[in-house]
Amino acid sequence: MTANDKSYDGFTEDERAVMKEHAKEMKASARRGAKADTEPDVLAKIAEMEDADRVLAERVHALVKENAPGLTAKLWYGMPAYARDGKVVCHFQSAAKFKSRYATLGFSDQAALDEDTLWPTSYALTSLTPATEERIAALLKQAAG
Repeated sequence: MTANDKSYDGFTEDERAVMKEHAKEMKASARRGAKADTEPDVLAKIAEMEDADRVLAERVHALVKENAPGLTAKLWYGMPAYARDGKVVCHFQSAAKFKSRYATLGFSDQAALDEDTLWPTSYALTSLTPATEERIAALLKQAAG
């Protein structure tokens, strides 16, 4: 069978791997209970990242802790995420995870970022300057609203 003969089921290998990772997270969460401290899992996942992604993720994690202390760290589809009442508000996606040229900081519909009829829900991150960190801090404070 050649590559052209394979049927396409709608998901890439990477997407299937992420879904399997999410299923494992859900099972682990159910075993531990809703009140379990999941920050060590997030820190371990960040530590596994490639250097450039790890540096960004560590700093984003610190910015969340400083500017949105009411959010809880958790894993979400294998990514560091931050939730309020169990619902993800924002997450960090490493560039390496989906072979992208940049990491992203994404916000869900739980984030209070609404601005008129159009607003960004994802931001590309290539490095963190003081100005970038200031912008992220402001977004986190607003999102955690």
